[in-house]
Amino acid sequence: MLSAGVGLALVLTLAACSAKGSDDAPAASTKAAEGFPLTLTNCGRELTVEAPPQRAVSLNQGSTEILLSLGLEDRMVGTAAWTDPVLEPLAEANEGVPRLADQSPSTEVLLGTNPDFVSASFSNMFDEGGVTTPEAMASLGVGSYLSPAECLKDNEGDGDGERGEALEIETIYQEITELSQIFGVPERGDELVADLKRRMARAEESADDAGVSALFWFANAESPYLAGCCGGPGIISRSLGIKNVFDDTTEEWPQINWETVADRNPDVLVLGDLTRKSQTAETGAAKIEFLQQNPVTSQMDAVKNERFVLLSGAELNPSLRTVYAMENVAEQLTELGLTQ
Repeated sequence: MLSAGVGLALVLTLAACSAKGSDDAPAASTKAAEGFPLTLTNCGRELTVEAPPQRAVSLNQGSTEILLSLGLEDRMVGTAAWTDPVLEPLAEANEGVPRLADQSPSTEVLLGTNPDFVSASFSNMFDEGGVTTPEAMASLGVGSYLSPAECLKDNEGDGDGERGEALEIETIYQEITELSQIFGVPERGDELVADLKRRMARAEESADDAGVSALFWFANAESPYLAGCCGGPGIISRSLGIKNVFDDTTEEWPQINWETVADRNPDVLVLGDLTRKSQTAETGAAKIEFLQQNPVTSQMDAVKNERFVLLSGAELNPSLRTVYAMENVAEQLTELGLTQ
């Protein structure tokens, strides 16, 4: 679901490997290699890419959907750690990429794909005790990349991390741009970022500074994970003029009791509608049923008036899905009669 380890940086040294099988892959990689070696800074360490990766594995849905959106499915040999179905426009491209695991794959399964590059959205994939570490991959000549949104978070402790300052959408654009450069397709990254910027501007305009209060519930009925001020939901809130009733905590996803939730009494409840099965109250329907039956939450104004907004789990984590989330929230607020 969320990351809980120490934010890592890494060093890449990639050797060119054979492509997965696209007819035009050799020509594309030859052309792209003209801009290599490429040196970037990822999470505080210098990253040097000798040639565009040809056998990539993405360890989180957010990272996977960026690579697929960049048209790199022919250079992907595995994905893992999903919360929801892939974006509809990417479904056909995703069909040809092996799913190594719905959650975290073992190190052996990862290495069995013979990767030359591994990307991840969350640092727990690259922690000791996780799938692997950047150092272990580097020792095998395999490069790795961690989302810059994760690197800006303090992941010490047992929770899902804490942000000293608010995450901005520009950091998500940075991830798209850097991955497109690493794979030698920078023009595709520019086009994708430009499209997301246009869509974000339209969503902001349609919401017309909504001025409503809300909470964002990811999962877990007993001790719910609710969004703090400064992660992906923070981008959504600030962009659409929504007041997050738990923006007084810098924790990414603090667990807060229902009495405190009821006391804050937000106008709208934004609910994660997940398809995975790792916590209680994963689906939107399960969350609504719980809220309506629980003696504390059933008295909240949003519950009585059925002011629910449903988002996928992927839309609540910082990724290109954050723009999709803004569009969905703006549209559902309009349907609820909360915006003009």
